[in-house]
Parts: sequence; structure tokens; C-alpha cells
Amino acid sequence: MRNTMKVARWEVKRNIKNKSYIIGLFLTPAIFLFFFMAPTIFGGSDDDSSTTTVFVQDQLGVYEMLEETVNQAEFPWDMQQTDIAESEIGSALADAENTAYVILDDRVAESGTVPVYTSEGVGQSFSGQLQALAGPLQALQLQQLGLSEEEMAAVTQGVNFQETTAEELAAGDGGTTETSEGGISGMMLERLVPGAFAGIIMLSIVFSGMAIFQSASQEKKDKIAEIILSSLTPNELMQGKIIGYFLLGLIQVAVFIAVVLPLAIWRLDIPVLEYLFVPELILLVGIAILGYLLFATIFVGIGATMADISTAGNFQGMVMMLPFLPFIFIGPVLSNPTGLMAQVGTYIPFTSPGVILLRLATMEEWPWIEIVIALAILVVSVWIFMKLAGKIFKTGILMYGKNATPGEIWKWIRA
Repeated sequence: MRNTMKVARWEVKRNIKNKSYIIGLFLTPAIFLFFFMAPTIFGGSDDDSSTTTVFVQDQLGVYEMLEETVNQAEFPWDMQQTDIAESEIGSALADAENTAYVILDDRVAESGTVPVYTSEGVGQSFSGQLQALAGPLQALQLQQLGLSEEEMAAVTQGVNFQETTAEELAAGDGGTTETSEGGISGMMLERLVPGAFAGIIMLSIVFSGMAIFQSASQEKKDKIAEIILSSLTPNELMQGKIIGYFLLGLIQVAVFIAVVLPLAIWRLDIPVLEYLFVPELILLVGIAILGYLLFATIFVGIGATMADISTAGNFQGMVMMLPFLPFIFIGPVLSNPTGLMAQVGTYIPFTSPGVILLRLATMEEWPWIEIVIALAILVVSVWIFMKLAGKIFKTGILMYGKNATPGEIWKWIRA
């Protein structure tokens, strides 16, 4: 174990000084931040910051009500009343910029139509902001129909669907699911946030683990494998590489979280930390780590069969695609997390980590029997592939000149 940790520390130190690793370490969160902030940067932020002059021709006596609505919404409007005739608005807008005219007359009650005239420079967000005025104007329509305040309240309150599951009904619990301001239930966020976090961990450490391919083949190419193996066993070298790249993946996760998590807390109107640190997170992170161990053992074993990463054959290329197999099940799992395809993906070792994380992030009630069976299969698979990878690595790391064929690998396994 001592030699294993020495190899792990050596892999960490060697890669920490590698320019490509350092670039990738900060490039991933930078790309995420770019796509996260792109709508704000390119989606009309200038429109939000600039003030639109809104002239209101009020023939209904609702100007003060609309002005209060706009102030509460904090729209960048400069509202003013005007007596301009509708026929003269065209000439007034010809020389204006970022200006709008709103006509409130009998057409509001008769047909629900509000004529709005805008000049050049009015942002795309203005049309959406106008919808905030619909509420007061609809109340005016109902008032003109002679409805009482109670009747208007009943009409305008809308319909609220209160969902109760069969389990809650049987237990006599008539409570309803509380929703957040964004319309996403708190129970859903309790599953979604830790599930997404565990998914990020798994992807980061698996992608870092894919570098084991290059590490093993590079040592063969530089002909230093014999020197290394003179001081330790092949199993110690293999396990050290797995642990080392696991630590490198965790470093990448730490940098990603340090950059992205504060931004998510700032931009999203949900208590991210409250939903993140839940007991279920331990299980989800454990599944992610098992997924890494499975793929890392395969990568380090197959990587030792290649003379050079640039000469990887079809067989080695197919092995490198194994971590992407869960993407096949995304559609079926999202449409029916308890369906046959979701269950099949849960029990296949190569797709199990990703499919389980996706299912647990979308299901209200976790299928614990399926989870236990899948974890047992995954643990046994990790142990089996660790043994097989050890046999392949022991022979392949000392083979030079060509890539091993599937037939040769099978002979090494049977030996």
C-alpha cells in the first residue's frame, strides 16, 4: 500500500505541473460560466439597463394603478401621461428613440385590445414587460361587467391543482406538495440538486481517469516501465495510477465547485446549499465513485496494451466510449424512470452509475430493492474487472512494438 500511495502522489505531482491539465482545470468551469452568463451578456442586457419612455393616453382613469404595478415590478420605464391624438403618434415617434405610446380607451373593455406604438431602440424585453399590465386591465374589464369584489376575486384567482399520491391518501395525509417561486417543488430540488452534483463528480473523475490510457502507453513509449517495475509490483503501479487520477479528478471537481457554486447561489433563487447537503448525497457520491473505479480499472488495463496512444485500434477506441453508454438511456429514463429500459440500464455495469443517478434524481420514491441489487452488481463488477485488469496490465505493460489484439488479451486473462 505504501508503494501504491507513492505512485499516486507521483501521478498527482506530474500532472499538476502539466500545462494541458492546468488549462483543462480552469477551462471546464470557464466554458460553463460562458454558457451560464451568455443569455445575460448577449441577450439584451443593454435593453434592461436603458430606460424606456412610456407615454400613456389614459381615457379609463387607471394610470395610477398601472404606475404602481410598474414600480413594484421595477421596470426601467419612465411613465408619463399624454393627451396626444392617436393619429399624431406616428410623427412623434419618427424623431424619438426608446419610446412607446400606450392607448387606453374603450377598446380595452370591448375587445381586450390595447394599442401600443414603439419607436426604434425599444428592447425585446418590453413586450414581455407589457404583460404585467394585463392584470389591472382585466380587473377593470370585470368591474365594468358589474361583478362584485368577491366575484372578481374568484374569477381572477385561477385554478390550483393539489396533487395527493395514493400513499398519502392511504396514510390519511391530505397535504400537498409545496412549490418554490420558480414552480419547482422543494421535494424535486432535494433530489435534483444532489443528483446533479454527483453527476458532475462522476463525469469529472471519469474524464480525468481516461488520461490513464495515455499515462500507461506513454511509460511504455518512453521505455521506463521496466525501471518502475524494478521497485514495485504491477498491481501496485496499477492501483497507484487509479488512486492518483481519482485525486486529480477530485481536484478538478473542487475547482469547478469553487467557481460555479457561488455563482449558482447568487443567480438562482433557490437555497442550493440546503438542498445539496442531504443524507442522500452520500449514496449518490458513492455511486459516482464506484463508476469511476469500474472505468478506471478498464482504462488502465487496456492502456497497457497500446504501444502508443496515437496508434489505438478499433478495440481500444470502443473501450474509451464505454463511459458514454448511459447517454443512450437518457430519453427512456426521463420519459419513464420506472420503465423497462430504465431497469435494464440499472443492471448493466457499464451504464449502471449514470442511469442510477439519473433515475434517483427524477423519482419521488426510490426503488431500494433495485438500488441494492444494482450496487451489488456494480461492486462485484469492479472487483472482477480489477482482477482482470491486473492480469492484462502485468503482461501488457512490458510488451512493446504493437497493440495487443483481443485474442492476445484473452490469453493473458486465461493465463
